[in-house]
Amino acid sequence: MEFDEENVASQLKGNTLRVYWHVLRSPNDTVGARETQRELGFSSPALAVYHLDKLVDLELVEKIRGEYRLLKKVNVGILRQFIRVGMFILPRYLLYAMLFTTLLIFYTTQVRMFNFYSVFALVFGVLGTGIMWYETLRIWHQRP
Repeated sequence: MEFDEENVASQLKGNTLRVYWHVLRSPNDTVGARETQRELGFSSPALAVYHLDKLVDLELVEKIRGEYRLLKKVNVGILRQFIRVGMFILPRYLLYAMLFTTLLIFYTTQVRMFNFYSVFALVFGVLGTGIMWYETLRIWHQRP
């Protein structure tokens, strides 16, 4: 059976996306129904099992002896805006924001003389840094 990214994108929304995010964040890519229920604040383990089984049907996780293990990482919808580093899931813009911040700090410590060009560079450095941090925080608030 061929992997259908459009189907996954249409099904991976709401609580199912939150459950998938929880599986992605787990240290060993394995979660249980009760753990998922407690972590996500579901009313019952049955609701967690429903969404975990939905992920099994999408072939994103597999069920082994009552535990659900990540099979496939997909980048659909809002997930495209994040990268996974170990068990941390970070906004893509975070890397750019850190780069711009580092360059701005380096520039401000190295500038010796203020003239039109140094002020111009400083303004663009501050603008670029601000925009990158704004985008990073905006994406972070959209996480599942």
